[in-house]
Amino acid sequence: MMTQAQPYPVEEIDTVLNKLVNLKNEYENRHLSDFFAEEDDRFQKFSVNLETIVFDFSKHRINQAVLDRLVEWAHAQELKPWIKRLFSREAINYTEQRAVMHWALRLPPHDQQHADVAAQVHQQLQRMYALVEKIHAGQFRGATGEVIQDVVNIGVGGSDLGPLMVSHALSDFKKQTTKPLDVHFVSTIDGSQLSALLHQLRPETTLFIISSKSFGTIDTLSNAQTVRLWLEKALGQHPYILKHHFIGVSTKPEKMTEWGIAPENQLLLWDWVGGRYSLWSCIGLPIALTIGVEGFKQLLAGAYAMDQHFRNAPFAKNIPVLMGLLGAWNTNFLDIQTHAILPYDGRLKYFASYLQQLEMESNGKSIQRTGEHVETNTCPIVWGEVGPNAQHAFYQLLHQGTQAVSCDFIAPVKRYNAQQFTYVDNADALIEQHHLALSNCLAQSRLLAFGNQALDQAELNDLPVYKQYAGNQPSSTILLKELTPYSLGMLIAMYEHKVFVQSVLWNINPFDQWGVEKGKEIANQLLPILSGESQNISELDASTQGLLKILLGKTHG
Repeated sequence: MMTQAQPYPVEEIDTVLNKLVNLKNEYENRHLSDFFAEEDDRFQKFSVNLETIVFDFSKHRINQAVLDRLVEWAHAQELKPWIKRLFSREAINYTEQRAVMHWALRLPPHDQQHADVAAQVHQQLQRMYALVEKIHAGQFRGATGEVIQDVVNIGVGGSDLGPLMVSHALSDFKKQTTKPLDVHFVSTIDGSQLSALLHQLRPETTLFIISSKSFGTIDTLSNAQTVRLWLEKALGQHPYILKHHFIGVSTKPEKMTEWGIAPENQLLLWDWVGGRYSLWSCIGLPIALTIGVEGFKQLLAGAYAMDQHFRNAPFAKNIPVLMGLLGAWNTNFLDIQTHAILPYDGRLKYFASYLQQLEMESNGKSIQRTGEHVETNTCPIVWGEVGPNAQHAFYQLLHQGTQAVSCDFIAPVKRYNAQQFTYVDNADALIEQHHLALSNCLAQSRLLAFGNQALDQAELNDLPVYKQYAGNQPSSTILLKELTPYSLGMLIAMYEHKVFVQSVLWNINPFDQWGVEKGKEIANQLLPILSGESQNISELDASTQGLLKILLGKTHG
C-alpha cells in the first residue's frame, strides 16, 4: 500500500504553482545584476549563518516575492508533515515497505524520544569502536601474529563512496597509531583496483572489510572472493585465516557466517538504512579507522546538529529547505537541468561523486507516489570537480557555453591556519595558496553571476565579443569555518535533507532505486553466455548478439 501525506487541496497547489509561473514569466529575462541593484542588503537577506556554516544564496535569480512563493509551495506540498514522518518509524519508503531512519544513526546514546533505536545503534557503534581501538593499538593481528598495517574496504555504491569521500576529506585528522595504518578502497568489478593494490600489500598484515548491506552484491562478493583466494594461497586454507583477516558489515549475519566471517568480526546494519545514507553506521568503519573514534563521534554530532536545524528552523531560514526550493526553482521554472558541485579544497575531491549517487539515485525518478507520471522535471544532472582543476577543464562552458548551469561553490574559511595545522611546515606559503584558492572561488561565482559587469568597465568597450561574458548563471556559496569532522557531518546531512525536500516537492519516493536493479539482473542472464555455459543468444537484440560474438571470438571486431 502506498504511503503518502493527506494531499493539500489541488486547487491550492495549482494556485501556488501558477503564482510561481507568473513570477518566472516576469523575471526570467532579468539579469542577476538587476536583482542586486534593487537591494543593497541582498547578502544579509539571502544568506543563513548556522554554527560553522554560512550558506549564501544571494546569487540566485530570486527576490523576496519568489522566495515567499517557494516557501508557500513547500507548505502546499505538506513539507512540514513529511519532515515529521521522516523522523518517525513510518514506512515512507513505500515500494520496499521500509522506514527511513538514517537520522537515527546519529542520535545521542541516551536519546529519550527513540531510546530503543538509539540503544540498538550504539550497541553496534560500540562494537565498531572496540575494533577500531584494537586495530589502532596493534592488538588486532593477522594469522601469523603480525600487526595489521593495511585495511582494504571492499564495497560498492554507498558502501564505498561515502567512506571513501569522508576518509579522504578528513585525511588531515588521521589518527596517529602505534604502527602506520593505511586504509584502501576497492569497488570496481573488473578487478583493476585489486590487481594494482594486491601487489603492494602483504597478506600477513592486511585486513579486509567486506561491506554489503545485502551481502549479495556480486561486485563486492567477486572482489571478496579474489582476496580470499589471495590470502589462502599465501597463508593456507584454515578457518583462522578468515577470522584474522576479514570483518563484515551487513544486515545479513547468516550470510556473513556462511561466507566465513567470524561472529565477533560481524557488524550489523538495519533494513531502514539506505545504502547511500549509511556512512554514519558501521559502514563508516574505514572513516573511524582513519580519524579515530572521537573524530567519528564528531562527524555524527555535526549531522545531528543539522537534523535539529532541519526539523525546527522556519523554512525561510532553513538551509536544506532553501537548497531544495532553489534547486526546484532552477529546474522547474528556469529550465536549468544540470548542477555543478565545485569545492575549492582538494580534500573534497570525491564530494561531487558522492553527491551524484545521493541526488541522482534518490531523485532520478519519473513516477509519483500516486503511481502517475510526474508532470515536471525532477533531479537535474549532478556533476563537478575540485574547483581549481575544474577551471582548466569545463569553466569555459560555464562562462561562455550555451548550457544554463547552477553551481554550488564550497570552501573552508581557514585551512593551514586551522586548529590541526598549528605546527605545519611552511605554513605562510600554504596559507597564501589557500587565499589564492579562495580568491578564485569568489571570482568565479562573481563572473558567473554578473558577466561583463564583473569586468573593468573602462576596458569593456574595447573587448571583442569572444572575450565577453553573459553571466546570469545562479550559484550558492557554502563556507565552512574549517573542514572538520563536525562541519563535514553538517554539510553531508544538509545535502541529504535537501534531497528529501525536493522529493516532497516532486511527490516521488527518494529511498528506493529500482532503476539500478534490472540492469544487474540482465547482466546475470548474459554472464553464462560469456562463461560458455549457455549458447542461446537468439532472443537477444541484434546489437547485443553482434557484440557477444566479438567477445566470444566468433567474429572479428
